[in-house]
Amino acid sequence: MVTTIQLEERIKNKLNELKLHPHKPYNKVIERLIHNASEDELSPQTIKEIESALKDIKNKKLYSTAEVKKH
Repeated sequence: MVTTIQLEERIKNKLNELKLHPHKPYNKVIERLIHNASEDELSPQTIKEIESALKDIKNKKLYSTAEVKKH
Protein backbone atom coordinates (compact mmCIF):
# COMPACT_ATOMS: atom_id res chain seq x y z
CA MET A 1 0.00 0.00 0.00
CA VAL A 2 1.30 3.43 -0.91
CA THR A 3 0.37 6.48 1.12
CA THR A 4 1.04 10.20 1.03
CA ILE A 5 2.46 12.18 3.95
CA GLN A 6 2.97 15.88 4.49
CA LEU A 7 6.41 17.16 5.38
CA GLU A 8 7.68 20.56 6.30
CA GLU A 9 10.00 21.96 3.64
CA ARG A 10 13.01 21.78 5.98
CA ILE A 11 12.37 18.06 6.62
CA LYS A 12 12.04 17.37 2.91
CA ASN A 13 15.33 19.21 2.32
CA LYS A 14 17.00 17.15 5.04
CA LEU A 15 15.71 13.93 3.45
CA ASN A 16 17.15 15.11 0.13
CA GLU A 17 20.54 15.57 1.81
CA LEU A 18 20.34 12.04 3.25
CA LYS A 19 19.70 10.36 -0.09
CA LEU A 20 22.55 8.12 -1.19
CA HIS A 21 21.51 8.59 -4.81
CA PRO A 22 19.38 11.47 -6.14
CA HIS A 23 16.90 9.15 -7.85
CA LYS A 24 16.24 6.91 -4.83
CA PRO A 25 12.78 7.39 -3.33
CA TYR A 26 12.29 8.96 0.09
CA ASN A 27 10.99 5.61 1.26
CA LYS A 28 14.54 4.19 1.05
CA VAL A 29 15.92 7.07 3.11
CA ILE A 30 13.26 6.57 5.77
CA GLU A 31 13.85 2.80 5.79
CA ARG A 32 17.57 3.38 6.35
CA LEU A 33 16.88 5.86 9.16
CA ILE A 34 14.53 3.43 10.89
CA HIS A 35 17.03 0.60 10.54
CA ASN A 36 19.87 2.71 11.95
CA ALA A 37 17.71 3.92 14.84
CA SER A 38 16.78 0.38 15.82
CA GLU A 39 20.45 -0.70 15.72
CA ASP A 40 21.29 2.04 18.21
CA GLU A 41 19.12 0.44 20.88
CA LEU A 42 20.83 -1.85 23.36
CA SER A 43 19.38 -5.25 24.13
CA PRO A 44 18.45 -6.07 27.75
CA GLN A 45 21.33 -8.58 27.81
CA THR A 46 23.83 -5.93 26.68
CA ILE A 47 22.57 -3.51 29.34
CA LYS A 48 22.94 -6.23 31.99
CA GLU A 49 26.52 -6.96 30.88
CA ILE A 50 27.42 -3.26 30.95
CA GLU A 51 25.97 -2.90 34.45
CA SER A 52 27.97 -5.94 35.57
CA ALA A 53 31.17 -4.51 34.10
CA LEU A 54 30.56 -1.16 35.82
CA LYS A 55 30.01 -2.98 39.11
CA ASP A 56 33.34 -4.81 38.64
CA ILE A 57 35.09 -1.51 37.96
CA LYS A 58 33.61 0.06 41.10
CA ASN A 59 34.72 -2.97 43.14
CA LYS A 60 38.26 -2.74 41.69
CA LYS A 61 37.91 -6.12 39.94
CA LEU A 62 40.28 -5.11 37.17
CA TYR A 63 43.07 -6.82 35.27
CA SER A 64 46.19 -5.17 33.94
CA THR A 65 47.18 -5.56 30.31
CA ALA A 66 50.01 -7.85 31.40
CA GLU A 67 47.58 -10.09 33.30
CA VAL A 68 45.27 -10.30 30.31
CA LYS A 69 48.18 -11.15 27.99
CA LYS A 70 49.32 -13.81 30.44
CA HIS A 71 45.96 -15.57 30.34
